[in-house]
Amino acid sequence: MLNNPLLPGFYPDPSICRVGDDYYMVTSSFTYFPGVPVFHSRDLMHWEQIGHCLTRPEQLPLDWQAISGGVYAPTIRCHDGLFYMVTTNVSHGGNFFVTAADPAGPWSDPVYVKGAPGIDPTIFWDDDGTAYMMGTTDWKEAVPGVWIGQVDLEKGCVVGERVLAWRGALRKASAPEAPHLYKKDGWYYLMIAEGGTEDFHAVTIARSQHILGPYEGYRGNPILTHRHLGFDYPIANVGHGDLVQTQNGEWYMVMLASRIYGGYHKNLGRETYIAPVDWSGEWPVVSPGTGKVEWTYPAPKLPEHPYAEPDHDDFRDMCWNTLGTPEDGTFSTDGKVLTLRSTCDWLEPEKLPHPAAPNGCPGFYGRRQQHMTFSAAVTLAAPDRGMAGLLLLQHGFNGLFVGLTRTENGLVMRAIRNEKYGKPDYDNPRDYPREMKLLYEAPFDGSECTLTIAAKGQQHSLMVNDRVLAETDGSFLGSETAGGFVGAYVGCCVMGAGAEAAFRDFRYTGE
Repeated sequence: MLNNPLLPGFYPDPSICRVGDDYYMVTSSFTYFPGVPVFHSRDLMHWEQIGHCLTRPEQLPLDWQAISGGVYAPTIRCHDGLFYMVTTNVSHGGNFFVTAADPAGPWSDPVYVKGAPGIDPTIFWDDDGTAYMMGTTDWKEAVPGVWIGQVDLEKGCVVGERVLAWRGALRKASAPEAPHLYKKDGWYYLMIAEGGTEDFHAVTIARSQHILGPYEGYRGNPILTHRHLGFDYPIANVGHGDLVQTQNGEWYMVMLASRIYGGYHKNLGRETYIAPVDWSGEWPVVSPGTGKVEWTYPAPKLPEHPYAEPDHDDFRDMCWNTLGTPEDGTFSTDGKVLTLRSTCDWLEPEKLPHPAAPNGCPGFYGRRQQHMTFSAAVTLAAPDRGMAGLLLLQHGFNGLFVGLTRTENGLVMRAIRNEKYGKPDYDNPRDYPREMKLLYEAPFDGSECTLTIAAKGQQHSLMVNDRVLAETDGSFLGSETAGGFVGAYVGCCVMGAGAEAAFRDFRYTGE
């Protein structure tokens, strides 16, 4: 069976392409480094991460304070044997692309495209080899919509006329974005997302016989949404899709969606899903017979191609990320032991530096939460200074922490709930109103301990050496509460300028 979610956990904005018998997919990564994970499959069911597109600091400068800044909505395409990944770094430079002969990498340095405003860019090559770029209009423009223009990839600029191709299916559609262009049966099909990234997200489509338009919207729009299914439906905010045709002529769409649990909460963020598409008529029909994303579908007519699962608890595995671009010496690992260093007090609101100021580097090394019920544990050697432990982190620095703190009176073990309130400010996260609530504190006598964060749905337990220090509701870690566009990460953290700690034997299990 083809099971959803295809990529569980925070893997939003999927884009897919096929080269021969091989399928490649990328997703957004926002302020986590390295950026834009790359996945490979031969059967559309089993997906193995083979690398990242952005692995070097010069490719990916990030402001770590704005967790939902950084890299938005990548698109992957292949032309004349060369792979292109085009995306936006909203924190630095705007729209750019990188190239690679092998999608596993290495990828080139970024080429920032002049004359390409907005976000969510994509590239399309017409039959004569002419390249076109699409993207959203700039946020400052009066008329929101999707633009198309010819692009010179060697010079890195849009050339000639750049037209407003479509404003979306709804009158005054909210957030028309995520354009992808396909050519079929002599028509250019322009597929976008609209309705925003939460409850009213949707996929809509238009077509034209000329690449620059005008584009006529499909009378059956939206071709995919869950906005009409109510707040109790377990798969929410479906949208932002990309289409692929198999070598056998079958069509599929990958898209983002979120699982809700413990009420209308989406701690895991936006995940990658898949659905079959019937495109035997003039317009694509997504998930024929139901019109909604299902948990399972029959397998594609492709040979099954499983792969050996890596040890995701190995600190060198591709699932691990830092928060923001790391500075030299802030972490090192041989796979079994992780040494982590912080150069700032990054969770304390009054000490969080302004993004425009020299900001240090947070000591965080984490992986995605991928299950509603899970346990993450690690062994920590007591730090000589500052605070070190295990952190479950969401946008806006909402988080649950358990660990050890070195004080003037010796070591103490602490359980902390860090929560922000009010409307998110992506440009100045220092101004988030927050409360760092101490759930538990007691002296600790020892040189090391095992820390655990375990969750059964929204009930979270924070433990030291199997002793439960605190139990708390974790629904404030949902994206609908915390704001932003990411999902929860769990990992090792160090706080305090100059603080350093060593971690070993990390274990993550989920069901």
